[in-house]
Amino acid sequence: MLLLGFVLGLAVGFGFWLWQQIQLNRYLERVLQPLGSHSGKIGLPLLPCLRQEMSTVKQQHQDLQLSLQTYKELLDFAPLGYLQVDEENQLLWCNQQAREILHLHRWEPGQVRLLLELVRSYELDQLIEQTRDWQKPQVREWIFHPSLDNPKAMLELKPLALQAFTLPLPQREVGVFLENRQPLLDMNHQRDRSFSDLAHELRTPLTSIRLVAETLQTRLEPPLDRWVNRLMQEVDRLINLVQSWLELTEIETNSTMVLNLESVDVRSLIASVWETIEPLTQNQHLSISYTGTQKICIQADKSRMYQVFVNLLDNSIKYSPADTTIFIEMKVISVNEFIMGDRFSQALEINIIDSGIGFATTDLPHVFERFYRGDKARHHESLPEGKTITAITGSGLGLAIVQQIIIAHGGIIKAMNHPDTGGAWIQIQLPEVVANSPRQDYS
Repeated sequence: MLLLGFVLGLAVGFGFWLWQQIQLNRYLERVLQPLGSHSGKIGLPLLPCLRQEMSTVKQQHQDLQLSLQTYKELLDFAPLGYLQVDEENQLLWCNQQAREILHLHRWEPGQVRLLLELVRSYELDQLIEQTRDWQKPQVREWIFHPSLDNPKAMLELKPLALQAFTLPLPQREVGVFLENRQPLLDMNHQRDRSFSDLAHELRTPLTSIRLVAETLQTRLEPPLDRWVNRLMQEVDRLINLVQSWLELTEIETNSTMVLNLESVDVRSLIASVWETIEPLTQNQHLSISYTGTQKICIQADKSRMYQVFVNLLDNSIKYSPADTTIFIEMKVISVNEFIMGDRFSQALEINIIDSGIGFATTDLPHVFERFYRGDKARHHESLPEGKTITAITGSGLGLAIVQQIIIAHGGIIKAMNHPDTGGAWIQIQLPEVVANSPRQDYS
């Protein structure tokens, strides 16, 4: 009986152990199945197979860690700053360039801290939030004012012109590339100062040359005098170029101080400009058509706005075919239509439209840049009859000066081609309308 009991106990124990092995094998098969279909085809026991798969996963993890470290080293070497924040705007990582740009000396690798605690920049924080909410890449420029705990060190820090490019990442994280544009701005300012100094130096010899040419002009008889006349034209062109450059530099560097604001009747100002330049239109038989309010006033520098309309109407005359009309339309727009902001309840929109050849599509983004004339002058495949490239070539600074004057007045200016006339369409929007009266049409 004892022997029978022992045998039965041994059989039950062996059966239980065998059942456990079967269950364990089934469990391992389920675990290994996602790792690859090849795991069921090899003739190895399940536990060694599991060890092999775990070794493969470990190797892949090490490879990923090595790749991540390589990318971090590349970003540290990059000339652009880079930082990454999580969904709660906690700084996860940044490269060396970002630390220098944003003065992130209090942050150490491995720390997770709120970005706003380390960098007090409302613009950067708002840009990150917009990127996360809209789930689209964003771009923004702003002036960054660094802040440090040490007041003495704060005095040595200078504001920086920054440009940021953000992109949404998985799990609502955001990556930010930072570019320090201050060295480029400083270089441009230095270049402008150098050109201004050169322009000042050129004025005196150019004036002397002009005086000599005037003297020769009275002493030479035809046909020799035509060479002196040509010399006078070129000297005058150089003098105007130098003066325009000096004006443009002055406006850009000190725009708020050069304006003498007063109430200006825009309708009367445009009429005065047209009377001045109307002799230029006689050979072409050009006319002007005004549509809008009879009297409308804005706060502006009268002499500067006179300069604006002289430049714009002169351009329209140069490019208009004979026997055509230059259209001027004015209207008051509400603050919702005025894209500069919500400071003003009303704004003035001025449209100047000619019937010339218009702007080339490739030139439109550049027409207000210095010295840009778009293949000599707009696109001249079909210049108005009787016009030559030489006759209409300007300094290339007129529209740049116009833009800076409008910006100094808190307005905006756009260049387009009009869908009806096919000619150039310049649109100006100016704030602070003082007064207006009922709409009337004039021609």
